[in-house]
Amino acid sequence: MALVPFDDRDGWIWLDGQFVPWRSANLHVLSHALHYGSAVFEGVRMYEGRIFELEAHTRRLFRSAELLDFEIPFTQSEINRACIEACARNGFSDCYLRPIAWRGAEQLSVSALQTRTRVAIAVWEWPKYFDAERIKQGVRLCWAKYRRPPAEAAPTSAKAAGLYMICTVSKNAAERAGYDDALMLDCTGAIAETTGANIFFVRDGALYTPTPDCFLDGITRQTVISIARKAGIRVIETRIEPAELPSFSECFIVGTAAEVTPAGEIDGFRFRPAQLTFDLIERYGAAVRTHLHTVADLVPETA
Repeated sequence: MALVPFDDRDGWIWLDGQFVPWRSANLHVLSHALHYGSAVFEGVRMYEGRIFELEAHTRRLFRSAELLDFEIPFTQSEINRACIEACARNGFSDCYLRPIAWRGAEQLSVSALQTRTRVAIAVWEWPKYFDAERIKQGVRLCWAKYRRPPAEAAPTSAKAAGLYMICTVSKNAAERAGYDDALMLDCTGAIAETTGANIFFVRDGALYTPTPDCFLDGITRQTVISIARKAGIRVIETRIEPAELPSFSECFIVGTAAEVTPAGEIDGFRFRPAQLTFDLIERYGAAVRTHLHTVADLVPETA
């Protein structure tokens, strides 16, 4: 199926406080973010008219900007309202939202104190990331070429555009090799995450997941941990070595895009998607449809 280019679509994008026609939402080629990676973003989903964990995503967007040393020139409430209005204006009740903030074109050097922060919110239809058969069998992962940098070397708790460069390289290589995604290690050789999702393993009825000390503690990850614990499932956040893979019976990845997706293989290590994973898929699907966020539900900022 042919891809529809993202710069040539119908619709509206919220840009710097107002809605503009989709094709007019442009930035200059000499924008600082294009050259130096000074951008932060979020991936958010709306289900049946409900935006899941909107406030949490917006809080992280602002925190990411702070970590990259720039300030978003809107309040969190304004961004939340703009997200909801963008869905409504484009006529969506099920869609993906992409808020993004970046440094503009006022200054083009490593120093960026004179740049203006630009902000945009785009929304578009996005079905399941993987088809039903892939969900049933589990996705195939290989090892990524690059490792996640340590927290001492980069702002790893920020959802920063620049930190995804090694993810793109790794995912491209994985797809060329016939895999669905790549699993990244941290700088010490322990398992970290895939190129765009957190990872969980099952052993003796308990969930094991890497401690997020050099990668995002994803909102979907936090949700799945909460759901599991409420269901009486033991969750262990710990260091996981590649050598431990044969000891796990199930594996799945989680993220806003991937939701909860079983993994059937990690570079020759096989897993059989089973009841615990499929139960969490159902529980997560129910959870994302019970968080209603409309303009009327959003309370004004007090901080």
